[in-house]
Amino acid sequence: MTTETEQPATPVASDAELRAAVTQFLAHEARLLDEGREEEWYELLDDDLVYELPVRRATEPRANEIDRTAWRFRDTKAHVRTRLDRLNTGIAYSEIPPSRTLRLVGSVEVEATDRPDVVRVYSALLVYRQRGIDPHFDLIPVRRTDLLRLAPEGVRLLSREIVPTETSLATPNLGVFL
Repeated sequence: MTTETEQPATPVASDAELRAAVTQFLAHEARLLDEGREEEWYELLDDDLVYELPVRRATEPRANEIDRTAWRFRDTKAHVRTRLDRLNTGIAYSEIPPSRTLRLVGSVEVEATDRPDVVRVYSALLVYRQRGIDPHFDLIPVRRTDLLRLAPEGVRLLSREIVPTETSLATPNLGVFL
C-alpha cells in the first residue's frame, strides 16, 4: 500500500510478459530468415551489434574449449550489411542456388542484466538447410547467447555469440545467418 507521499512503483513487464516478448522476437527472427526476408531481419539489429561465432577446440576440456580470441566470424552491423549486399549481387556463390532453411529455436532462458533495457537470452538453434536441387542437407546445431535491447521501437538484437555443437563444421559454408 502506498501513502499519499509515496509514488507507486513504475509498472514493468512481468517475467511472463518479458519471456513472451523475447520468444516472439526469436520466432519472428527465425521466420524472417527462413522466408528470405533478410532486409526485414536487418531492421531488428541494434546499431551497436556484435555478431560472432568463436572457435571451438576439441582438444581442450569443456570448460576451456571455446576460444573467445579467435572467430569464424565477428561482425558488426556494417559487416552484416556488406554480407546482405553481397548476397544481392547474384554472384555470392555460396548461396547460388539459395539455401532453403528451417530454424527451430528452443531451450530459451531469459536473464536480467545490470542494464534495465537489456536482457541476456540463452537459446538452442537447429538449422535445417538444403540448397536448390541438392539431395544433401545440413543440420547445424548451435547454442546462442544474445543480448537483446528492449527499445521503445521494439526488441533489437544487440549481440549474439553463436557456439556450434561441432568443432569441425560439417556444413560446406556459413552463408546463412544463425
